[in-house]
Amino acid sequence: MSTKHVLPLILLVALMGCGRGSGTAVSTAPPTTITVSGAFALFPLMSVWADAYQTAHPGVQFDVQAGGAGKGMTDMLSGVADIAMLSREPRQEELSQDVFLIPVTIDSVVGTVNAANPYLEEILAQGITPEEAQAIWITGEISTWGQLLGNGSDELINAYTRADSAGAAEMWALFSLGEAQEDLVGTAVNADPGLAEAVRQDPLGVGYNNVGFAYDQTSGQPIAGLRILPLDLDGNGRIDPAEDFYATRDDFTTAVAAGLYPFPPARTLYLVTKGAPNPAVTDFYRWVLTDGQNFVHEAGYVPLTAVRLQEALDMLEN
Repeated sequence: MSTKHVLPLILLVALMGCGRGSGTAVSTAPPTTITVSGAFALFPLMSVWADAYQTAHPGVQFDVQAGGAGKGMTDMLSGVADIAMLSREPRQEELSQDVFLIPVTIDSVVGTVNAANPYLEEILAQGITPEEAQAIWITGEISTWGQLLGNGSDELINAYTRADSAGAAEMWALFSLGEAQEDLVGTAVNADPGLAEAVRQDPLGVGYNNVGFAYDQTSGQPIAGLRILPLDLDGNGRIDPAEDFYATRDDFTTAVAAGLYPFPPARTLYLVTKGAPNPAVTDFYRWVLTDGQNFVHEAGYVPLTAVRLQEALDMLEN
């Protein structure tokens, strides 16, 4: 190689070396990974939060898995997950563990029926009371559509329930005047998507789902093949205009925020850690309770009150 070629090459290498020395050093530190496990109820919103937080904090990554509230608590207490998503009030035996929990949003469980149910018009006009839900899912005293609707039909009501430990099932049991998920009867199906699909495939089926699995996340309409089972809140045997707020997810969440839908089956959702959260999780919790609340309504959830959010923030500082 001639000198006229060697000298420019040396100069180029020198300049590249100077550029590296004077520029900002590229971090080689591995990203922090926060593992999250638990309730299907919180999974859609948690996924939105994880994506948004990662975008704003490139050094943090998330591994979010839904498997039911029971699995989330087990994973968190055993150290498999950093955070558990909880879709119910913690049980006393869980609170006796060294856990730290914060409320993050409000979600609801809704009853579902098949959109091709031959009695759909009557069902939507009449709705269901807690006593009727108890007779279907707890005692089994109502077993036909004729018994429920008073139309003489002897076609069976095919009730579905959750097989896995789930906050949605506990909330539906409480609404149905029971005490725990174990009180519910019916064909047991695993997971929120599985229960929705079982009802969607059965014209005589009836079930319940968290809002995120009963309404389409994009359109805000009920999932194709499903209709929401309205609640007869005043027990007069019909769904009055003030009780008819199920057409879209936005209509429904607005009603929940206004206190028109009962608790249960509406309820607060929580994030839980074993012991005091580490600094990375604490920073994420603080973001969830502040900037992260901007994503709550769009994702189909109901924000906590300002007072409740501030109480949760205060917990992080103590």
